[in-house]
Amino acid sequence: MATLTAASSMAAPDIRGAKRLVVKIGSALLVDRKTGLKQSWLSALALDVVEAKARGTDVVLVSSGSIALGRKVLGLGDGVLTLEQSQAAAAVGQIRLARAYEEALAPHGITTGQILVTLEDTEDRRRYLNSRATMETLLSLGVVPIVNENDTVATDEIRFGDNDRLAAQIAVTAGADQLVLLSDVDGFYTANPKEDPTASRFDVVATITPEIEAMAGDPISGMSKGGMKTKLLAAKTAVAGGCAMAIMEGSGLRPLKSLIEGAARTWFVPAADPQLARKRWINAMKPRGELVLDAGAVTALRAGKSLLPAGVTRVTGSFGRGEPIAILSPEGVVLGKGLVRYTAAEAKLIAGHRSGEIAAILGYQGRAALVHRDDMVV
Repeated sequence: MATLTAASSMAAPDIRGAKRLVVKIGSALLVDRKTGLKQSWLSALALDVVEAKARGTDVVLVSSGSIALGRKVLGLGDGVLTLEQSQAAAAVGQIRLARAYEEALAPHGITTGQILVTLEDTEDRRRYLNSRATMETLLSLGVVPIVNENDTVATDEIRFGDNDRLAAQIAVTAGADQLVLLSDVDGFYTANPKEDPTASRFDVVATITPEIEAMAGDPISGMSKGGMKTKLLAAKTAVAGGCAMAIMEGSGLRPLKSLIEGAARTWFVPAADPQLARKRWINAMKPRGELVLDAGAVTALRAGKSLLPAGVTRVTGSFGRGEPIAILSPEGVVLGKGLVRYTAAEAKLIAGHRSGEIAAILGYQGRAALVHRDDMVV
């Protein structure tokens, strides 16, 4: 193990203890340029997912491979694709990718769901909340979401560009405590090990320093767009959200089982858990408005409940859905902050009303909570 100050002697995370695990799968692991889908590898990964689910772990799979699958079907060859060709290949490949995961997991009694996202979905707060709510609902129902960048509509200006960063964003969105990048390298090194035989691998990285950032090189695989630079960016995103992230070589069968059994890897560890990191993030935001509560709502919030419209007596400010607001007591004392699920105009209409009346007031069936407890700091 490398002995720089950023390397840590602390115990590495164990995926057997993960409450919510995100696994990123690179194209080269899942798709062979000549033969197509690596069915035996995917079937073995399915066993890893089954074991994780049996331990009570929620699992989310962020999978590359749609373009690689689609270009083979369309006979587009190995050259660089135009944007339009990539989008066409993705349109064909996404169907096959989703079906492959469904067929691999269904025999084990596991339901899969497909989520396609773009960078705009995480930068726009309303879309972010929609994605988060969808993910939570799927996971609560025992579904394994299969997430991929929506290459059929993404352009060079808005695309993630690699699924390492996408996986980190999804891990933070889903509130995951662990993220595993299955890659073509077995960890993070002081230099590119294929070019420098003296390079040494980190076992655990506690702090991503400028010195470590300088060690990141360019992509190694000709199939994958993500190199160590993007993996390091992914690690920074993940740990900032309270999620530990591992980089490991994933071409062998049962990669997650191998990780448990001590396979070479590098773990990047966070300073706080996902819930605490999220609370800090919300607390640092500048409120765009205020919600004044009645005494009953104050008691409910302090007991860990969500904020329902019935407990709100006054709404002030101008805010959109998903924006931060301050939560005040009847006396005007700030109790906390939260991300509101309705616009200011909608909140004013439903304030003081029971959740069952929302549909009649707004003309559509909205969410029961005005501010969910997971989006609140009290």
